[in-house]
Amino acid sequence: MNWLNSEAFTAFGQHILWSDMIGNTIGLIALALGWRRSILTWPAQLLSGVILIAAYASAHLSGGVGKQLLVIGVAAWGWRQWSRGRQQAQDGSIAVRFASWKERGLLLGGAALGTLAVGGLFTLYPALSWSPWADAYIFVGTLVAMVAQARGLVEFWFAWLLVDLVGVPLAFSSGLAFSGLVYVIYFALVLWGMRDWWLRTRTPALEGALL
Repeated sequence: MNWLNSEAFTAFGQHILWSDMIGNTIGLIALALGWRRSILTWPAQLLSGVILIAAYASAHLSGGVGKQLLVIGVAAWGWRQWSRGRQQAQDGSIAVRFASWKERGLLLGGAALGTLAVGGLFTLYPALSWSPWADAYIFVGTLVAMVAQARGLVEFWFAWLLVDLVGVPLAFSSGLAFSGLVYVIYFALVLWGMRDWWLRTRTPALEGALL
C-alpha cells in the first residue's frame, strides 16, 4: 500500500499524493450523496476516512489522522442511525429538519468546549500538530457536522461551511493541495445541499397550506 503515499502528479508546484486525491474524491462523493439523502453517504465517508489516514500521516498531521479515525467511528454510527430512520419512515426516505434551540445550544457548546479541550491537548503535545488550534477547530467541527447530519439536521451544512473556512488554507499550507481544492468544491456543494435540505423542511408546511 506504499503507492498511496506516492506522488500522482504535480500541479501549481504542489505534489499531489494518491492518498490525498483518492480519499478526498471519495469524500466529495460522500457529500454529494448526503445532499441526496442517500444512505451510501456513510460507507463512502468511512472509506474516505480510511484512505485519508495515509495522506495525513505522510504530512505528519497527527490531528488530521485523529480526525479521520473519528470520521470512521461517527460514519459507522451515522450509517446505523440512517438505517433505523429509513426503516421507520413509510416511504423509506431520510427525514430532515432544523434543530431546536436546545439542540443548537448543545452543538455550539460542544463545539466550543471540544475545540478548547483538543486545542489545549495539541498545544501541550506539539508533536500531535504543528497548527494546534486550526487542527482542533477542524477536528471538532467535523464531529459536530457529522453528528448533526446523522440526526438529519439542516445545521450540519452550516457546520461544514465553518470547517471549510479553516480547512482550505490549512490544507494548502500543509502541502495537501488536492485536499484544498476539494474543500473549495465542498463549499459549492454545501451551499446547494443546504438549499435543498432547507426546501425539504418546508415541504410538509407547503403541502398543508394547499389542502
